[in-house]
Amino acid sequence: MATAKRNLKWQRDPEGMRLRILEAAKQEFAAHGLAGARVDRIAAKAGANKRMLYYHVGKKDELYLAVLEGAYEKIRSEERGLDLEHLAPPEAIRRLIEFTWNYFLRNPEFLALLQTENLARAKHLKRSTKVKSMHSPFVEMIRTVVRRGVKSGDFKAELDPVQLYISIAALSFFYLSNSATLSVIFGRDLLSQAAKDERLAHMVGLVLAALTGRSAALFDVPRARRPRAPLHQSI
Repeated sequence: MATAKRNLKWQRDPEGMRLRILEAAKQEFAAHGLAGARVDRIAAKAGANKRMLYYHVGKKDELYLAVLEGAYEKIRSEERGLDLEHLAPPEAIRRLIEFTWNYFLRNPEFLALLQTENLARAKHLKRSTKVKSMHSPFVEMIRTVVRRGVKSGDFKAELDPVQLYISIAALSFFYLSNSATLSVIFGRDLLSQAAKDERLAHMVGLVLAALTGRSAALFDVPRARRPRAPLHQSI
């Protein structure tokens, strides 16, 4: 009886079932990687069975690629809504940095998926026919902001938009993906709210200083307060 009801629900809402499968798969792959992920757990969490899963998405590799593509599509979609075209160039770059940082904080499974795919040397992503086309409009959007900044005199040089975005993403990604080890090494809780605020301020100041040729100290980026180390303690 339960199986019959589940099959009826699947037939009435196939797109809803597909979305539930993809969401369950995203959580499973983020938590366990591709090798450790189990199709049985994905199906159970989605309220499906293997037959439904294979019908809607495909086998494990196809499911993993669909999750990767969906993860990239989600971040690119939200980036398109930033309205950078209508902001002054320095403010547009600030908004992009703030968005990237906060997106990574809100979506730790995205970082986990990237780490898994990089360990696989992007073997699965290379098969995607969608991902590259998602990035082209975004790169052009950054290029336009940088060119406007050079034309207005806000920026000193027209940096490569791909290199600029990689630098922005790296400043966030490395900090968050290595926060556990870095916290131990430097004796700070790098995920406390004060530390996260300070990190964001540092990134904004650093990138805008590179683009404008001005000191990071001149930008309105408040530093978080940390307890002062004892005078005898070496730094």
